[in-house]
Amino acid sequence: MLCLRQVCLFTLRHYQARTLSSDLLLSQINSCAHEDEVFSLVGRNKARLSEKHVGIALNMLWQLQKKRPFLLRTSDYIRNHSQFLTLCILAENKVEHMEDEVIVDTLYSILRLNVEGHDSLAEVLVTEAWKRLERQVLHYYALLSLPALSKFSLCLYKQRRHLSPITGKVAHIVNMKLDSIQDIRILSVLMISIADVISQRFRDRLLHKAEQLLEEKDQVHFNYAKRILQFLQNVKLRYHPLLEKCNRIFLRSASCLDIHSISLILGLYEQLAFDSAEFRLVAKQLLSETIDDYYDPETFAKLFFTLGPMAGSKVRERLLVRAAHMAEEFSSHQVLVILKTMQKMKCRNSDLLKKMASVLHKHLDSYHVLQLVKLTQYLVMLRCHNLELFAKIRTLLFGFLRSSVVPADTSAIIRVLAMLPSFQVGEGIINKAAAVLPQCTLHHLNCIATALVKWNHYDQLHLQNSSELCVKLLQKLNDCGFQRLQKANNLNLLLEELTHVNGEWFEEVLSEETIAMCQRLIDQITWANVLQLSFFLIKTNLHCPSLLDRIASVTVENTDKIHPFEICFILFLFSALNYEPPTNEQFFENCIQHLTSNLSCFETRHLVLLGHVLAVAGYFPPVLIKRIFNISFLSKLDAQLEVLPHSLKQRVLSHLMKLNRAVCLECPEFHIPWFHEHYCQRVFHNSNSRISPLRQHVHRMLTEILGGSHYARMSVLTPYYYEIDFECVLDENKNPIPCMAQNIPLDNAEGIHLRHDIKDEGRRALPPGAQRIALEFLDSKAFCKNSRHLKGEPAVKKRHLEILGYRVVQIPHFEWNSMALSTKGEQLEYLRKHLYGIQ
Repeated sequence: MLCLRQVCLFTLRHYQARTLSSDLLLSQINSCAHEDEVFSLVGRNKARLSEKHVGIALNMLWQLQKKRPFLLRTSDYIRNHSQFLTLCILAENKVEHMEDEVIVDTLYSILRLNVEGHDSLAEVLVTEAWKRLERQVLHYYALLSLPALSKFSLCLYKQRRHLSPITGKVAHIVNMKLDSIQDIRILSVLMISIADVISQRFRDRLLHKAEQLLEEKDQVHFNYAKRILQFLQNVKLRYHPLLEKCNRIFLRSASCLDIHSISLILGLYEQLAFDSAEFRLVAKQLLSETIDDYYDPETFAKLFFTLGPMAGSKVRERLLVRAAHMAEEFSSHQVLVILKTMQKMKCRNSDLLKKMASVLHKHLDSYHVLQLVKLTQYLVMLRCHNLELFAKIRTLLFGFLRSSVVPADTSAIIRVLAMLPSFQVGEGIINKAAAVLPQCTLHHLNCIATALVKWNHYDQLHLQNSSELCVKLLQKLNDCGFQRLQKANNLNLLLEELTHVNGEWFEEVLSEETIAMCQRLIDQITWANVLQLSFFLIKTNLHCPSLLDRIASVTVENTDKIHPFEICFILFLFSALNYEPPTNEQFFENCIQHLTSNLSCFETRHLVLLGHVLAVAGYFPPVLIKRIFNISFLSKLDAQLEVLPHSLKQRVLSHLMKLNRAVCLECPEFHIPWFHEHYCQRVFHNSNSRISPLRQHVHRMLTEILGGSHYARMSVLTPYYYEIDFECVLDENKNPIPCMAQNIPLDNAEGIHLRHDIKDEGRRALPPGAQRIALEFLDSKAFCKNSRHLKGEPAVKKRHLEILGYRVVQIPHFEWNSMALSTKGEQLEYLRKHLYGIQ
């Protein structure tokens, strides 16, 4: 009987569709130019309205609204109209007779008219669509076309049903039909709608399909690219090939982008840890021209977020003044955006900060726990001194902490409480932390440990037995960390958990145990996770030959599968740690060939980083060097540097200087000029360098060994601006030659002396057989953390000083501070042997 009923309904729907094709009422509804005309027709023809009329009428109401600018839409008027209620009741009663696509169109229309997702009509439409999808999956026949399925999935997404079983049904159908999808618009909507219910394998199929469709289409609307970004953010994946394709679409569509699109794109880039200086530059130009057009708080907050971090001094000042003027109008979310942006800008404008603090009092109660945590971070980083505000925040955080049952929330609250000024820790916090430890991830454990160490260090544990409690809790925390590591059996999950872990507790307690666990899981290292592992090793500064060798071999075998940008960071690991794997030559040659064939994948600053990474390792691909040291390239780099954060800009400039120095010293055949003279002088003028007690102590010893203070110089700048701790000259008979006459103090850099020939690439003539000696003391930063293996930067410095004619004596901290050199006499003998080359 049920099957017969479905057949009858199907036949009835198609019969009505044929008879209504020439329906006059249908034509009248379709020709309406205003909502009131639709409502008038509905009111006069209630008895004649079929499910087709009802669906078309509701769709027409949305189409009429869609034609108007957003601020001129009248959704409230429509929803409150009596005839709209009539349409909803009729639709609810006739839903079983509706065609499949009419159901979807009706649901889409009422949601776009801001009808609540839990409204009875919305529920009925979703339920009916669900039933029909079930039959589609069960009997493998197509009830919904791909466009209709896409629209329906979007409706579910807007209703926050992204984790519902019905979304799983949609995902199943998409999985079956994926190969037949040829429209990037349809695919992009489906991707963001089903992102939360798909497997990793299905995710990868979607990514490759999107990549294929973007390559095939010459013109793709930027909205579709935005959805691709949203999908990547939903699945928490930074997939460079798609990110780059989307970025190119945004650059081509720059003239069509408004402040809302630009702020959304940059926000997604930030969450995906992707940056495009080229897009930032375009955005800056577009927004700087229209800065006076944004007066409402919502739009201005987006402008401030987007333009603030890359604005010049004049535009920045205008933004700050406007923000202070509009402070009272900002919503709770907009206040968060302003404070977050101020923190990114490193802006501590006292007037604006005071305004924001005063406004916050009325918004504090509306923030959920993680918003309050972020807010506290921003205020502390901006050095807000409003004690009354902090007292209220502390009370709210305590309330959240007492009721919290989520480990992530609990650890975040404890971490941020440790940031608050003059905070006294009670037993309740200690007990809450102890209770949640067994459920915590490594990141959460790290947050709690950081807070405990800080409280203990500053004696803020407000208990008689505070030290004992703290020690016990830290021991329990350490045990939980070890246990969590011991249970790890999946390298991908472990690396994902380690992404946000850093700080003293992890480095001192768990870093080496983590390396040991990675070694036990070494067979799980693949081309897909080799970048994450490389990032972890860079962050921990640990030297582990077995892992490094495995990374190198996997990279060599799968070079063509790994994105060039990722190859750059893998090489950075080997360059920074100064490590040569067994297949070193093949490893670097394969990588360099892959990189030089894909230089177009890199932005200017990334090419500079790549050049520096390779130079430290001793490689200078001609195509890369000629690409970088080119007037047009350097001009483009200068323009893009203007939109980068100050710290990143300085890092890029430092890499460029070091690359310029390396090319001049190691590859004179390229005829690249040294053009960083003024840059280096400016850096050293601003460095505020001081002579350390160790240098003074060693200088006295050198004076004693060589026979006078005029035989050794401290803090010397060589040609190409290397600073060395000590310089002396010995003749062919190992007798010291006076060198004080060469001292030229460098302005504003106390104790640093500039060699007279620093501006000349030629050398001052030494007597035949004489030798310049550079004496360098290497602290722990020059070595990998868990070994005596010298890192890349001090190794390349030694290489370059030798090219400049020095005999380089490097004295490691672990030798100088050892028990073997515990007396002055032993230190003198040690220095004498190294200076004179005595074995």
